[in-house]
Amino acid sequence: MNNEIPIYAMIPFILMLGAIAALPLFASHFWEKNKNKLIVSLILGIPTVIWLLTSGYSIELEHSIVFDYIPFIILLGSLFVITGGIYLEGDLEAKPSMNVKFLGIGAILASLMGTTGAAMLLIRPLIKTNSERKYKVHTILFFIGIVANCGGLLTPLGDPPLFMMYLRGVPFEWFLSLSKEWFVCNAILLGIYYFVDLHFWKKEKPEDIAFDHTNIKPLKIRGGLNFVWLIGVVLAVAIINPNNFSFIKVGTLSSFIREAIIALMAVFSISFTKKTVRKSNNFNWEPIEEVAFLFLGIFITMVPCLLYLEMNAEKLGVSSPIMFYYFSGSLSSFLDNTPTAVTFYSLAKGLVEINPAILAGKVVAGIPEAFMYAICTGSVFFGSMTYIGNGPNFMVKAIAESNDIKMPDFFAYMYKFSLIILLPIFILIQLLFIW
Repeated sequence: MNNEIPIYAMIPFILMLGAIAALPLFASHFWEKNKNKLIVSLILGIPTVIWLLTSGYSIELEHSIVFDYIPFIILLGSLFVITGGIYLEGDLEAKPSMNVKFLGIGAILASLMGTTGAAMLLIRPLIKTNSERKYKVHTILFFIGIVANCGGLLTPLGDPPLFMMYLRGVPFEWFLSLSKEWFVCNAILLGIYYFVDLHFWKKEKPEDIAFDHTNIKPLKIRGGLNFVWLIGVVLAVAIINPNNFSFIKVGTLSSFIREAIIALMAVFSISFTKKTVRKSNNFNWEPIEEVAFLFLGIFITMVPCLLYLEMNAEKLGVSSPIMFYYFSGSLSSFLDNTPTAVTFYSLAKGLVEINPAILAGKVVAGIPEAFMYAICTGSVFFGSMTYIGNGPNFMVKAIAESNDIKMPDFFAYMYKFSLIILLPIFILIQLLFIW
């Protein structure tokens, strides 16, 4: 086994993330096919596998694939299947107060069913509700910020970075300690959105407002049995862990009892949900295929980078909660926030090995709690800074554009929304809670 990780071993990870960022912009026709995403993952992943096996890092590779990637895909896939069986039909009045209720409910659901699940459940009825309005791009942008990202901070189900921390030993209930950050961030976003939406609502044509007021269809839920399977997933993640059952060991096959139950909930959803409900939801497997193919490459190629961070933590100079917050946030903005969270957790573990004295305070999953606060909030919140920061962002954008809502491009999203609305709020969160 080598004592140092060569730079060339990390190049596939850099290329993998570069492909995710650049190919949708410069080779969109090629990138829209999932099989091409799988090809890219394999082209970059196979050389990494060979290097890891020949360099004595087979255990680290096994842990990344078997005990990180597989549970990650099972959880996301199950949430995707279950929420895809719940269909909300109807058309409510698109007043600012109603839209705020949509986004507020979404912020709560994001922590219960995941940002992907909540976003996929609510985006279509939200678009339907606002179909009579001319100005609605801003609503989709705030939806991405709140429902697809910032709402998912309270449980490991909420956002994949948190689930990765949960797999590394963070107790399920610990994430509720982030409730202050969750409440302040989402409350400010909802408050700003209300006045922005009120401004655009007043610019609508009177005849459109009148038609919207009279053309109301109450919301109805089809496929409601899926809420039972959703509760089953929540309970499996919350209860079936080493903190409650001593026979469950992290990094062993016994830990897959939880994943087996989660997968069973998805099977129940498929078996007991009418096909017409999924058809109404335009349900298909392509979004979860895309996630599975891309993250296969990410979870393989990131192993050398994680090893490098653990071995060189002290040299990188990231040593305070504030630095962990902004560094994990910055990378989460332009990379995917899941590997970013894992990367900085590994960096924190490396610091602990070099200087065990930093564990003098409260410890969570083997690192100082202040570091864990910073990593979780930074990776979740800053995932909303760009379309590529978190998986649901691009999915919401695609659904909006398929409904003839012209969304801003990659850079316009930042200078029209995230840099002027989101970033100041995230700085405020740091000033209030992370130091």
